Amino acid sequence: MTDSKKSNKPWLYQYLENIWYNQHAGKYALLPLTLLYCLISYLRRWKQQCQRPETEHIPIIVVGNISVGGTGKTPLVIYIVKQLQQAGYSPAIISRGYKGKAKEWPQRVISTTSPYLVGDEPVLLATQTDVPIVVGPDRNMNIRCLLNHHACDIIISDDGLQHYKMPRAVEVIVVDAMRGFGNGWCLPAGPLRESPQRINEGDFCVINGENMPPHLAIQHPNRYTMRIQGDSLVNLSNTQQIPLSTLAAQNVHVVTGIGHPQRFFNHLQNAGLKLVTHSFADHHNFQQEDLNFSHNYPIIMTEKDAVKCRKFQSDNCWYLPVKAHLSTDFTKTLLAKLDTWYTEQKLQPPSGLESTGHSTNKRV
Repeated sequence: MTDSKKSNKPWLYQYLENIWYNQHAGKYALLPLTLLYCLISYLRRWKQQCQRPETEHIPIIVVGNISVGGTGKTPLVIYIVKQLQQAGYSPAIISRGYKGKAKEWPQRVISTTSPYLVGDEPVLLATQTDVPIVVGPDRNMNIRCLLNHHACDIIISDDGLQHYKMPRAVEVIVVDAMRGFGNGWCLPAGPLRESPQRINEGDFCVINGENMPPHLAIQHPNRYTMRIQGDSLVNLSNTQQIPLSTLAAQNVHVVTGIGHPQRFFNHLQNAGLKLVTHSFADHHNFQQEDLNFSHNYPIIMTEKDAVKCRKFQSDNCWYLPVKAHLSTDFTKTLLAKLDTWYTEQKLQPPSGLESTGHSTNKRV
């Protein structure tokens, strides 16, 4: 059992989450705004699709979702990058740079870039992948920047499913198994950016977790389950590593600034830790006082939060790196779809892919 829970999320955020995920009747009061949102979203999508370039000369994979909050896109992007590298590709990443305070865009991101300039997720991606990363609100401009200044032959967009100006070869839509679609309504009465039927338009549907309620079962020809695993803690100050089980049966502070922290809490509880949780809003800009507690228990956080807290250099702070795991069929199907894209576009795939053995297309 969790010993104590404390939420530092804004009250409006907590109120909306209660409506979205607890069948609160307040959704009906927001219905007029939802109808307006759906109309604006439809017109925006139509307008942006009319402005979309026909294609780029390299494929673009969009990893996104149809709901607000965390679904596990970032570990999936890292997984896809590594799978593409093993297949012989030279990938790069684009992202929005959400909550980044840079005054000029686009921005190149490396592992030492300040997350307060470009956002926390891009810095985490840079730390984990060491591939070219460009962020900014205009994703097509990000693409142009990558192609003009970096050697890459495939681009992965972290989020951006609703950025319809951006061309795409493959869409990977991620769904959180625990929360599903909430009450099934679009914003603001529900958590959805688009209708659940949007899942059927994607090339892949990746379910983060294995316990999706039966009534939310998604039927998709390319439906895959993703498992997020992590069993070692890393010290924020000196990078010392210890097994997560070392803290079993101990009291710990768990500090999160992510969209859906319950999965993280459950993982720690299943490892035997006794949690005192402190939840902040997604992408919270942590300050030193956020980590000052009356009890000197070890402090545990996600790696995404750690990139914003590493400047505090506390020996009492630890983060939990995680990795995504999917079946090998996911990668095989993804590579086959990329082959099909090259054939349809009448383009030559990058050299060096012939030896991967995934293609059934004749290459000349």
